[in-house]
Amino acid sequence: MIKCGVLVFVIALGLGIGTPSRAEVRIDITRGRVEPTPVAVPDFVASDSNRSVGADVASVVSADLERSGLFLPLDRSAFIQQFSGLDEPPHFADWRTINAQVLVQGAVESHGSGTVRIAFRLWDIFTGQQVLGKSFTAAPDNWRRVAHMISDEIYKRLTGEDGYFDTRIVYVAESGPVTRRVKRLAIMDQDGANHQYLTDGSSMVLTPRFSPTAQEITYMSFYGDSPRVYLYNIDSGRQELLGDFPGMTFAPRFSPDGNKVVLSMAKDGNTDIFEMDLRTRRRIQLTNASAIDTSPSYSPDGHRIVFNSDRGGTQQLYVMDSDGSGVRRISFGEGRYATPVWSPRGDLVAFTKMKGGEFYIGVMKPDGSGERMLSSGFLMESPTWAPNGRVLMYYRSEKSGNPQLYSIDLTGYNERRVITPQAASDPAWSPLLP
Repeated sequence: MIKCGVLVFVIALGLGIGTPSRAEVRIDITRGRVEPTPVAVPDFVASDSNRSVGADVASVVSADLERSGLFLPLDRSAFIQQFSGLDEPPHFADWRTINAQVLVQGAVESHGSGTVRIAFRLWDIFTGQQVLGKSFTAAPDNWRRVAHMISDEIYKRLTGEDGYFDTRIVYVAESGPVTRRVKRLAIMDQDGANHQYLTDGSSMVLTPRFSPTAQEITYMSFYGDSPRVYLYNIDSGRQELLGDFPGMTFAPRFSPDGNKVVLSMAKDGNTDIFEMDLRTRRRIQLTNASAIDTSPSYSPDGHRIVFNSDRGGTQQLYVMDSDGSGVRRISFGEGRYATPVWSPRGDLVAFTKMKGGEFYIGVMKPDGSGERMLSSGFLMESPTWAPNGRVLMYYRSEKSGNPQLYSIDLTGYNERRVITPQAASDPAWSPLLP
């Protein structure tokens, strides 16, 4: 069983120094390569009983910001000022001396009833003003989640975009020889912490997907030679059989409202796309072509579906209305296209491309324009979007290695390995946790 934890309350913090309506420090994440903004994140001030929590929260916030590629956490050994409390104002000259542009000042204190209060202030060193301040109260063992929420607040305040740190990744953990591969369902925080296995490996699992609420996962599992699709409730650990779908090639994806799934399955010699209502289990066939139609993914508003098909002679990307009408091809480049996934923002479709013996992870607009490649390699597959639509995760494998997870932002410059205990494939990124 996995618990997200409960946030008790959030309040705004202010100081008499004055809180401006805007900050001079502003990060434009729509450009190409961005020079990281120097940020200082001292240990959060805490009493002896909470001292380790204060240091741990600061470390997680620092790591989150650094991993985004937009921030450069400064070496703490260079810090001149040592805070004694959250109400102590910064000595801005000390922070300018070490070239800090942003300062995160925080504190942790016991709050009663077995909870802790974790508060922070965000300072613009150029203007010498506070630009953000908030306080969270939670159970002590939920400090890590609070740290991710603080990172999201900072990211949003300085970029204008929603953060993506308070999220989880579900993926397929792989082990054993190629001829007897063990594939288990696993879940972790987006930074690799709180890792857990959800299945025991006795049956192979494939293509897990999150529901829009982040509380359920759908995935395909093979019992013998029979593919079955399951719903897994993360909080309760309860599994529910969604259905037996002989010949299905990909696990279903949820509709934006979570009430339906769209999937591909074999029927009468063709592989077509079907929609299932989770409340009634009623299935509706959406495509009926003499071709292989697979990998469907809803648009954020639920009105359209992107999928790949070889109906034109080669494997390409198509978009149709959610009732199966209005099918139109959107990819026209060289090579074969697969595994399209609609961005949560609705502005882009991510995909896998195979060309000249090389694999690529790329994006294009839903009308097919603006195609660009973000990364390439020997084998790359299964892109999945962060909930803010600015970062992708996928898996890649070299000729002599096992598959591993990687992330990259839309600039194509910030590609990073995501550490997992074992080989990893088929990642799926959750929405922001409730």
